[in-house]
Amino acid sequence: MKKHNFSAGPCILPQSVLKQASEAVLNFNNDNLSLLEISHRSKPFVDVMEKARALVLELLNLNDDYSVLFLQGGASLEFLLVPYNLLKIGGKAEYLDTGTWSTKAIKEVKHLGDVNVIASSKDKDFTYIPKDYTIDSNADYFHCTSNNTIRGTQMKTFPKTDIVNVCDMSSDIFSRELDFSQFDLIYAGAQKNMGPAGTTLVVVKKSILGKTGRNIPSMLDYQIHIDKDSMFNTPSVFAIYVSMLTLQWLKDLGGIKAIEKINNAKAELLYGEIDTNVLFEGTAAKEDRSNMNVTFRLLDTSKTEVFEQLLKDNGINGLNGHRSVGGYRASMYNALPLESVEVLVGLMKQI
Repeated sequence: MKKHNFSAGPCILPQSVLKQASEAVLNFNNDNLSLLEISHRSKPFVDVMEKARALVLELLNLNDDYSVLFLQGGASLEFLLVPYNLLKIGGKAEYLDTGTWSTKAIKEVKHLGDVNVIASSKDKDFTYIPKDYTIDSNADYFHCTSNNTIRGTQMKTFPKTDIVNVCDMSSDIFSRELDFSQFDLIYAGAQKNMGPAGTTLVVVKKSILGKTGRNIPSMLDYQIHIDKDSMFNTPSVFAIYVSMLTLQWLKDLGGIKAIEKINNAKAELLYGEIDTNVLFEGTAAKEDRSNMNVTFRLLDTSKTEVFEQLLKDNGINGLNGHRSVGGYRASMYNALPLESVEVLVGLMKQI
């Protein structure tokens, strides 16, 4: 039975990517060596790293003012690396609090200096994106989270600011067209739209570094990782390779412009059913609904058993909401085909 994978992460990956990756595990580059056992310093893998970095800049339409890093520790470690590399001694950072992950990021800044939460949607359980706020032009940087997986909200626009602009795009990077040059630093865990867990993408404008006045531990210093081409320590070879394959898949598909059209179609189909089916209700503010993570609930709980049996019988996987909020969450990352959403909507009509 075909599985329809709505899991929030690790994400669904293109079937062609999985096939290539599985072959590389046994015989990479026709060298009769597994990808898992080759040297990360060998030319075949150095070529992978260079291609992956080039694809990132190409797809985001960024120039060589930016460096591309593949690091480890997930976005959670970036919560600490960002202030280490950008927060001046005695300085202040501005944070927009839109959910669990931004809240965790704010916690980490407090280890190093002052943080000002300029707006928060905590008052309504993070079900909307704050709109009216002012960014202090004297702060060292502004930080936001573009998409919130748990509550299913997404920033549709971004504030204009003259200070360093940082965005955690872990769950919607490469999913929609944006002017990515408006950001000075973008980071994203690979395991949503790009590859398996194990590597973290960081895209950083080189000119913003080296201005904090603090001594930065080597493993936390972006400049050291730039100087060492993401190989200061042994990189996550497999995760970077699969990310490279996924980025190439996206380019071959037509890039971000092409995938955004597909993502919009998936979101319109599912939200359309949620809004017209009296048995279901969306949980995020309509104007802030995420195209990546659709959160909703079944209003008639007496039908829960029937609905969930339908899901199981038809191969729907990973639809349960985050453990902290319950309900349902359909994560529709780039590789999820429209067909899977059509199957889900069909089952919603049946109960």
